[in-house]
Amino acid sequence: MEFFAQYAGFLLRTVTVVVAIVMVLVVIAALRSKGRGQSHGQLQVHKLNDVYQSLRERLEQAVLDKHSLKIQRKAEAKHAKQAKKDGAKKPRVFVLDFDGDIKASATDNLRHEITALLSMATANDEVVLRLESGGGMVHSYGLASSQLARIRQAGVPLTVCVDKVAASGGYMMACIGDKILSAPFAILGSIGVVAQLPNVHRLLKKHEIDFEVLTAGEYKRTLTVFGENTDKGREKFQEDLETTHELFKGFVARYRPQLSIDEVATGEVWLGMAALDKLLVDDLQTSDEYLGNRAREAELFHLHYAEKKSLQERFGIATSVALDRVLLTWWNRLSQQRFWQ
Repeated sequence: MEFFAQYAGFLLRTVTVVVAIVMVLVVIAALRSKGRGQSHGQLQVHKLNDVYQSLRERLEQAVLDKHSLKIQRKAEAKHAKQAKKDGAKKPRVFVLDFDGDIKASATDNLRHEITALLSMATANDEVVLRLESGGGMVHSYGLASSQLARIRQAGVPLTVCVDKVAASGGYMMACIGDKILSAPFAILGSIGVVAQLPNVHRLLKKHEIDFEVLTAGEYKRTLTVFGENTDKGREKFQEDLETTHELFKGFVARYRPQLSIDEVATGEVWLGMAALDKLLVDDLQTSDEYLGNRAREAELFHLHYAEKKSLQERFGIATSVALDRVLLTWWNRLSQQRFWQ
């Protein structure tokens, strides 16, 4: 009799867990169907002037005595009141960030940010792009550059700040700026094209493994990983690289006509100080210095388009965190038991 009671209790707990899981799945399905057709992201806007002001005020509180601080605050309030009375309108600076990987994945967010700011930006405003990228795929960075070109075409001044690196595809983006600012030891240039791939044909042949490549079109495949590469294929591949390089050079020369393009389009990179001599940049200045100075005379707005994670992703993250906590708790208890034993 006791056995059946224990079995019934076990069965009831099992059924409860199954029902709970089914209910969770139903809720997830309902939320998914409800969220279809809605936006997958949202634009986040933060006023950077408030950040700078908060930092300054915190420092003043620590450094100034109460009397001096009181005088300072009164002067600031008087100045703000007068500016409001005069109706003085400060120019706006829209700040964007681009942290590029090999696929220029940040382009998806960048296009939304540019679309948003172009809906209200004028020639009296400015866009500042803090750019970090060592380059990557030609077509990916070509699209990212085309997004920045929209700003130039709209007649809105574009300033590109490079604190660490803007090379290859990264410099393709940077050159679109009306003004390029670089930290003294940032890396710039690499105006060149590279492609590399391994070939294991001889290894397959050694082990008597056949690999066939069937194509329609003489140059559908020039170089392959598994097939036997030919001199004709190599020549065509090199020709394609040279064509891409010429297009790259022409693109940079269009936006930076002051460059001696053949001199800098060798694939070399230069640090900021040398890049200034080569006219790859216009001034040596960090983004912090530039934005700090602009904050004194303009309103700075940082734009960031954030992709909303799908319900499955959020659920997966929450589950992973919960599982990590359970495992950590279990491990701690087990360790304590071992220690006290």
